[in-house]
Formats: sequence, C-alpha cells, structure tokens
Amino acid sequence: MRATLGPSLCLAKWKQVSLHLPTGLNNSCYHPPLHPIDSAAIEINPAALHNTGHKKAQRKIMLQQERPSECSYCWTMEDLGKLSDRHYRSGEPWAAVDFERIKNSTGDEDVVPSYVEVNFNNACNLKCSYCSPQFSSSWQQEVERHGAFPTLVPHNHPEHFSGHRRPIPARDHNPYVEAFWAWWPDLYLELKHFRMTGGEPLMDRNTYRVFDYVLAHPKNDLHLAVTSNFSVEPELSIKYFDYVKRLCDTDIEHFMQYVSLDSGIGPQAEYIRHGLDFDRLTHNVETYLQDIPYRNSLTFIVTMNNLSVTGFLPLMQWILDLRKRHSKTYQRVWFDTPVLRQPAWQSLQTLPESYAAKLEHARDFMLANLETESDPFHGFKDYEVQRLERDIAWMRSASNTNSPLHLADFSRFFTEHDRRRGTNFENTFPEMLSWWRQCSLHAR
Repeated sequence: MRATLGPSLCLAKWKQVSLHLPTGLNNSCYHPPLHPIDSAAIEINPAALHNTGHKKAQRKIMLQQERPSECSYCWTMEDLGKLSDRHYRSGEPWAAVDFERIKNSTGDEDVVPSYVEVNFNNACNLKCSYCSPQFSSSWQQEVERHGAFPTLVPHNHPEHFSGHRRPIPARDHNPYVEAFWAWWPDLYLELKHFRMTGGEPLMDRNTYRVFDYVLAHPKNDLHLAVTSNFSVEPELSIKYFDYVKRLCDTDIEHFMQYVSLDSGIGPQAEYIRHGLDFDRLTHNVETYLQDIPYRNSLTFIVTMNNLSVTGFLPLMQWILDLRKRHSKTYQRVWFDTPVLRQPAWQSLQTLPESYAAKLEHARDFMLANLETESDPFHGFKDYEVQRLERDIAWMRSASNTNSPLHLADFSRFFTEHDRRRGTNFENTFPEMLSWWRQCSLHAR
C-alpha cells in the first residue's frame, strides 16, 4: 500500500470523517485542523456534512500528487522514514476497497464514508488538561466563571469560543444534528465503522438513539464503537452496559469500547483528566470485560503528552495483566498511542532527552513481553512497539516546542490549574520536580 498510494494520496480524505456537530466542524481524521461545515449546504444535501468544499479542495491536491499542508503530521513521519497514519488508514479494508475509484476520481464527487466518528454534543463531566470548551461542558463552565488560563496567549479564553467555535447547547435546535439524522438512513447502509465520541457519549441521548436504531436494524458488517471516560455516575453505566449486552447479542460484527486514559494508574491519571474517578474506571473496565465476554473488545486511548511519560510503564503493565486475564480466544484489550500536538506546551517535544529514555525503557518492557505463537493474545504486538517508537521519534524531532516560552506556559497553566482545582503538581508528579522547577524559572 505504501508504494501504491504514491507521495500524497490518503484514502481517509474520502472514506473517513470526524463530525463535531455541536460546533458544525469537520475533519477527515484527528491530524488536520477542524474546518466549518456549510450550514446552508446541509439543508439541501445532508451529505455535505462530510463532502465540504474545503475537503474536496484537499482531495484535488492529493490527486495531483502534492501534499496538503494540513496533513503535516503524516509528512513529518514519512520524512523521518516511518509509516504514517495515511499508510495505516489507507490499508484498512474499509478504505482500500475503493482505492481504484478514488484514484481515478476528480475530487469533486460526493462520497459516502465508511468510517465515521461523530460528536453529538459537548456534555462532559471531566476537564482534561489539554481539552477545551468545544469538547467539554465542564471546561466551558469553568472558563465562563474564571476566565482564560494565564499562558502567553490566554488559553481557553471565553471570547475565542464564539461564533462557530461556540458549542450549541444540547437543549437548543442544532441544524448539524438535524442534518445527521436526515443523512443517517443512507449513511448507515454504507457504514463499516461508526464511533461516537464527545463530550461524554454515555451522557448523550443521541447515543441511545443510535443504539435503538442498530438494535432494530442489525448489520452484520458493522463495527460499532463508543469513546468514554468510563467515569460517569453508576446509574448511567448500568443503563449503558445493558444496551451493550443487547447489541452484542445481535448480528453486528463487533463492538469496540474506547476508554480514554492518558497516563499510569491512580492520581496521575486523575490529575491529567480532572474529575476522573480512577477506581470507577477500573471497576467499569472489569465489568465490561467480565460481564460481556463476546463480540467485543476494549481499547485504551493513550494521548501521548508530557504528563504521560512517567506513568506509561505502569499503564503497560496493567494492560498486560488485563490481556492475560481476559483475552482467551481473541485479543480483547488493545491500546493506541496518538501524540498530542496542541497545546504545544503539553507536547512530548517540550521534554528533555532523559524522558525519551523513559519511554524507551517502557518499549524494552514491551519487547520483553511480545506475543508469541505458543502464547497468543497475552503479550504486545510488534506494531504496538513500532507505534511507540514512532512517538519517540516524533518527540526527538522537536523544532521550537521545547523553547523557554512553552516551558513557561506549562508552568503558568498548571500553577493556575492547581489554584483553581485544588490539585498539586509537585505531590502528584514528584519524579518531574526538576523539570517543573526549570519551567517555573522561565515563567518568572
């Protein structure tokens, strides 16, 4: 696929979409910046939720064997000699099946995506450090009450989240959600993967509307997925697990539970994802794996940022334990390690070289516990190691993200974080104390 794609083609530009319906924004995957959906166009053609004018222009650039600048992450990886996400995504069956049709297209055609992620609203009970009011109502409430964080460019300033950046409240009419449900019956016929994100999907009524539709129209080639913080009130968890059990009793191909968890276990995870109850998360992970032991699996989404590094090895050890206990006839416990690029002051690239060595130590643990033919499902995959190595390579490719300005912003943000939220960075990350003090010096 690497050679077949050529220097620029990425099938995800055609066959994958992430829809952020509270703000009417869209991108083909999580790397390019979000861009607005034309609210007038979707009144006539709901498929314009995906087939925007901007995206068609990017498709044409790719078809001309040129690199769209918005896809810079993949170009950086490829220039480092690594496989990029466009290679991984384009090689998936849901995309690769349309390769010839896409290669011979003009870029103007409307395409029905087969991989869809949708965020119906921004209702969320957490305030993760790198998140924003666009994706969390808790973040929105905090900045409306206390204002922006005092970074060099004020972070999450309420004035920034106006116009198309301001989420439409779930109680209000939302033309993008309306267009989605108008498009849904046609979209559903072509879907191979459908994933609901947030916000927190377990708190959103549209999640259960999708579930009801799938239960009424089971589809044997559908991979259904939900991303959750797995830390909602117990009553919601009970309702949700009841639905998942019934879905896994239908003819859907697979149900994937994504769980967001960005560092090790306990207080550090709760610090990064403020409001997280780690004990509740672990209880829900065990409940899911024990009580619904068929037609499903679970993937931890580990967004790699500068607070993920010191807890990464304990997280890998926990995942290995879960695999050994719950993966019998197929792999039920997965993880992915996408890198955080914004805000830049929480990027891996802000850290000194010694932190790359910590990730290499975790990599060595993974290499020592690779899955074997005689003992399948209980170790790590070679490509999981390769993805971590890709993250380490990106970490070391820093240009100016480790500048004093970003170190100062790290200190300013988390000093204010501790003041507002009653947390304590030094007590939670004592192993980072030397670097924290260096950041604080730059903030003076």
